[in-house]
This record gives sequence, structure tokens and C-alpha cells, in this order.
Amino acid sequence: MLKRLRSIGPGALTAAAFIGPGTVTTATVAGAAFGYGLAWTLVFATLAAIILQETAVRLGVAGRLGLGEAIVKAAGAAPALKWGAIVLIISALFVGNAAYEGGNIAGAVLGVQAALPEAPRATTAGVIVALAGAILLFGGYRVIERVLIGAVLLMTAAFGATLIVVGPDWTALAKGALVPSIPGGALTLVIGLIGTTIVPYNLFLHAAAARKRWPDASALPEARFDARLSIGLGGVVSLLVLSTAAASLFALGLEVSNAADMARQLEPAFGAGATYLLAIGLFGAGLSSAITAPLATGFAAAELFGFDSDPKAMKFRLVAGAVLVIGGAVAVTGARPVEIILFAQFANGLLLPVIAGFLLYAANSKRLLGAHTNGVLANIAGGVVMLITAGLGLRAILKALGVL
Repeated sequence: MLKRLRSIGPGALTAAAFIGPGTVTTATVAGAAFGYGLAWTLVFATLAAIILQETAVRLGVAGRLGLGEAIVKAAGAAPALKWGAIVLIISALFVGNAAYEGGNIAGAVLGVQAALPEAPRATTAGVIVALAGAILLFGGYRVIERVLIGAVLLMTAAFGATLIVVGPDWTALAKGALVPSIPGGALTLVIGLIGTTIVPYNLFLHAAAARKRWPDASALPEARFDARLSIGLGGVVSLLVLSTAAASLFALGLEVSNAADMARQLEPAFGAGATYLLAIGLFGAGLSSAITAPLATGFAAAELFGFDSDPKAMKFRLVAGAVLVIGGAVAVTGARPVEIILFAQFANGLLLPVIAGFLLYAANSKRLLGAHTNGVLANIAGGVVMLITAGLGLRAILKALGVL
């Protein structure tokens, strides 16, 4: 077991990526509005994410392919198909992550301001950008991996301690986690909780990081253990946030729009300690996502255009740095590039079902995975997840087009 725990790494990167400000905010609002009633959604979303991420891991470790590289190869010699795939991936990842990066940095700023209300937004955002940039540009892969493992453990401890301080209703939590129900008006939050857990760029990040970490298919048991434990822990963190909101805000009849509001609301009833703990967790969520979004974009670009995927390589640094700088500018100025975000949502809506379909194909391809292809139960589970991601993708497209 100790040896396997030492293998933790690529999965922790992925967990750090999806426990971002968006996930924390959505879980907070869900808990405040519906108590423990939507906890089952996070249990389901975590299991679905494990299925997809585990397939991406097999592609990286057994197939020795990054996801971007594999999709382009699958497009074959047809130039239109190949370049269509490249344009779609770059649009979804580079444009999308650059747009969303502002939200990641702003989330970390909210965490600081929840504990230190007088902290100036622009200066705090600038410091966070500099910190993320130093880790990304000068750390190297192993250093980045260790930082993000630390971020996941920090968030788990912070959100877990906050929940203990608040005091949950364990019976109601168990019922909410195990008995699916969708109260009136909750459908959008159900979709949001699933959509913030199953994220396209995490699949690129996980496949690339797993290939870099493990040399061949003999390491698959370790890689799978890392994926299942880390993604599972990420789901637990999201569940801790929802439960904290349910035990405090829902129980007291308070409404909030984000986790920073919850941190401030906790102090009168539960003391300053709860506020500081939640602020630390929110800061960790923002900073970890601010690191992983540029990292995933750098890996995908390296696969698509054939340059070195080492985070210390110059081209990798340029791509990752561009995402960080654009996001930093958005966070510092307070601008909200609505058109860019809508375009990113549209591209991600197209990309998500394409990736899910390709992963299901790859999981059954002996040419790619040899003896490590799916069994019957894995295919059934993968098919269900693919249908869900297709629905999420369609919703993102409709939202971007202004239908929703």
C-alpha cells in the first residue's frame, strides 16, 4: 500500500484541476439551496469521472499516447478531419482555458479576501499570477506535481475541518448521497455539478501526465490506483463543500452566490475559525486550477504540434505562460470577456462528446491498448457516461447560442 501511495501524482493533478472555483461555487449554491438533497449528484459525477479518467490513463500508459495525439492519429490521413480536430481542440483548450483562467485567479483572490477583506483585488490577483507563474515556469513536472498534491491535501483538510466545525446531519448526508432525487428548480444545479466534475481538459492533462510518469503497461495497476484514489478524493472535497453549505446556510435559511459569501456568513454563527478554514480551501481551489489549466493546454499543444512536452521546454512555457497571462489580465482588470467565454463553451460543448466517444473507441481498440481493453461492464458504464457527456455538451452549445 505504501508503494502505491508513493505513486500518487497524475491523478492528483486532475483532482486539483476539477476542484476549482467553479466546482466550489456550484457545490456551495447547491448545498445552500437544497441542503443534502443533491449530494448523490456528486457521488455519481465522481464515479463517471473515474471511468473517463481511467480510460485516459490507459491510453497514456498502455498506448503511450497523449489524448490530443491519439485523436489526430485517429483522424487518419484526411487533412480536413485532422485539421478540424486540431482547430476544435485548440479552440476548446487554449481559448477556453485562457478565458476561464481569469475565474480561477479570481477564485483564489476571493479566498484571500474572505480572510483579509482589506486586501486589494488587483494587487492580490497580481501576486497569485506571479506565484502560479513561478511554479509553472520554473518548477518542472515533478515540482508541479508535488505542489498540486499538497493543494489537494490542503483543500481536503480545510473543507473537512470546516464541516466538522459546522456539524453536519450525518443521516441526512447519507440519504442525500445514496438516494437520487431532483427537487423542483434543481435541474440546472444537477447539470452544473456533473459538468464541473467531468471536464474535457482534465482528460488531456491526465493522459499526458500518466504517460510522462509511468514507462509502460506494467505500471497500469499503480496508475489506476492513483486515478481512482485521487479522483475519488476530489469528489469527497466537493461533497465536503456541499455538506458545509447544507449544514450552515441551508439550516439557517441563508442565501449566497459563492463560497466567499459562505465564508463570511459562517463567522457570526461558528466563529472566525470556520471563516479562515473555508478561505484557505477556496484559495487552494483557485490556485490549483490556475496552475493546471495552463499545464493541460501546454501538454495538448505539444501533442498536436510535436514539440517537447517538458514544462521546462521553451515552447511549452510560451503556451502555458500565454494562458496564465491572459487569465491574469482578466482577473486584474475585472473584465469579463463574455464573447470569448461563450465561444469557449461552444467549443467545449462540441469537444466533450467527441472525446468521450473517442475514449470509448480507444478503450475497445486492441491496436491501441492491446490486452488492456474494456470488458462488458466497463463498456456499459462507458456508454452511460458518453450519453451524459453528450447531453452536457449539447447544453453548453445551446447556452453559448443563447437558447438556454
